[in-house]
Amino acid sequence: MRRVLTALCVALALGRTAAAQTNVLLICVDDLKPLLGCYGDRRVRTPHIDRLAARGVVFERAYCNQAVCAPSRNALMTGLRPSTIGIYDLPTHFRLAVPEAVTVAQRFMRAGYRTEALGKIMHVGHGNVEDAPSWSVPHWKPTRGGYALPENLAAQREQADKARAAGVPPERIGSVAKGPPTECAEVADSTYGDGQIADEAVRRLRAAKERPGEPWFLAVGFLKPHLPFTAPKKYWDLYRAEDFTLPALKGLPEGAPECAGHNSGELRSYSDIPRVEPVDDAMGRHLIHGYHAATSYMDAQLGRVLDALDETGFASNTVVVLWGDHGWHLGDHGLWCKHTNFEQAARIPLIVSAPGVTPAGARSQSLVETVDLYPTLCELAGVPVPQGLDGASFVGALRQPSRPTKEAVYHVYPRDRLLGRALRTSRYRLVEWRAIGEPAESAVCELYDYESDPAETRNLARERPEEVARLRALLARQPEARPQVRAAAKGGAEKAGAGVRKAAAQERGAMFDKRDADRDGRLTREEFLKGQPDPQEAPKRFPLFDTDKDGLLSRDEFIRGGRPAK
Repeated sequence: MRRVLTALCVALALGRTAAAQTNVLLICVDDLKPLLGCYGDRRVRTPHIDRLAARGVVFERAYCNQAVCAPSRNALMTGLRPSTIGIYDLPTHFRLAVPEAVTVAQRFMRAGYRTEALGKIMHVGHGNVEDAPSWSVPHWKPTRGGYALPENLAAQREQADKARAAGVPPERIGSVAKGPPTECAEVADSTYGDGQIADEAVRRLRAAKERPGEPWFLAVGFLKPHLPFTAPKKYWDLYRAEDFTLPALKGLPEGAPECAGHNSGELRSYSDIPRVEPVDDAMGRHLIHGYHAATSYMDAQLGRVLDALDETGFASNTVVVLWGDHGWHLGDHGLWCKHTNFEQAARIPLIVSAPGVTPAGARSQSLVETVDLYPTLCELAGVPVPQGLDGASFVGALRQPSRPTKEAVYHVYPRDRLLGRALRTSRYRLVEWRAIGEPAESAVCELYDYESDPAETRNLARERPEEVARLRALLARQPEARPQVRAAAKGGAEKAGAGVRKAAAQERGAMFDKRDADRDGRLTREEFLKGQPDPQEAPKRFPLFDTDKDGLLSRDEFIRGGRPAK
């Protein structure tokens, strides 16, 4: 009898897996901040994201684990924070650090799901690649879609030719061959990548309809509003640049260390953008206009996918998640792009619609972070949750949006040899800057109070030592961050980007340009030390960087940071 009952239970479980299990539609959006209608912005046109929000729960306090593409997406897929994995850069594939990791897609695949990925899910580029073991079928990406106008395509080809002539590795050509930061063209939606991704997503949903009994996990990664802000003209026409207001605060918060900010190097790699000087007001408004146009374009493509979900009948048993990989600075603090621990970079949009679980049109103030999505999706679908994840399921907050989740969420950002380890509570953010492995007393701290200063105008760390001590004690409960994994894999889909990392070199070059006040191409010891976040340790680095021992740092010496020339 026991054997019969066991066989019956197994059969019932298999039947549920094959026929009735919840599907998952994971929408990943590149560089999308919570600048959306459902988050209270009255100017932006995002009717389809707002439509999804009306079906589920909008999380007002959701945060990424690092404000840059690859580490953030690693956290999504593995449920592990960058500080656990030890990867904070773009080129290094996560399996070099955690080769046995089971991604959330793999977990669903093992539970009998067909897993598919379209567009940008993992970060591909800078030598990094998709994660083939995560998908039942090969990852799909659009065939074209960067620029549409001939003059911009020509500019991009010219940059690519220059890069090849300079010996840039083929896998990095795409990351250095850039034209202007925006494009407005009279073209169809499918001219650009997101239109093609939506086309394919609709096709995949209709194909799934022809496979009854096979549950699916479909990850759809939209590319916009990532730079360049390219979108058909009709989306630009929704707005006027002159209607946008530039941020009032155009510098770092008072008392913030220099390492808290950057020189907006990602934006400065595009043509028409000054390499060092501030972005002027006219260009600033144009960029904000472009970001809005690109967001509305992406929103329209999402609308087509949601329409297909409804048409195929899948809406009634599909969990839909819209997740932005990180936020984006639009001139606030004098910054553009991401790459910081500030609120505008770390806060993300997160909307979850789970039929039978989430109330319609609800909002939650509960704290959640990207690593929490892995166990949450597993719990919603009845898939076993693996041990050892950094995240925690927030299904309780989906059922009751007022239900609290955790006291704080955690994120990091590296700057030179320092790692900014941050925690965000409902009221405060603490950032602790120190080198990995160095004692806590060597740290430089930031503290922001979002009740009294939501725009982060002032670092309060010195004024509120008791609050800093309390939050540092909370931060200290986290394990020490793992150093950056630097070993290069050999060949195959798992190879890491080799050589000098473009993002790091750009950052170091921008820092040199900022310090080189007299523009003589060299840094004196005084220029080097000015504004350093660790004034006690910085003097020790100068002689290490000065490899030719002439008492001055060349641009190359500063960028190499004491490493031997190659």
